[in-house]
Amino acid sequence: MFREWSVRYFEPISMWLIILGIFGISQPWWLWLHRYGFTITLVGLIAFIVFSHIKPLPKARQRGTDRSRQEGEP
Repeated sequence: MFREWSVRYFEPISMWLIILGIFGISQPWWLWLHRYGFTITLVGLIAFIVFSHIKPLPKARQRGTDRSRQEGEP
């Protein structure tokens, strides 16, 4: 379930954080956003790296029809 959430929700959220951080660095109107723009970009980048490496399991392994799982092998 977490793997599906990673692809469906956390990857896009981290991409939007990167975009928000770049926008925050570039704009001069809101001091708070300009001040923390780099931090927001860095958090989004680290989150994207982590969540992009968590891929969902193949359909056969999700349903428990993988033969190695049924035979008791790891």
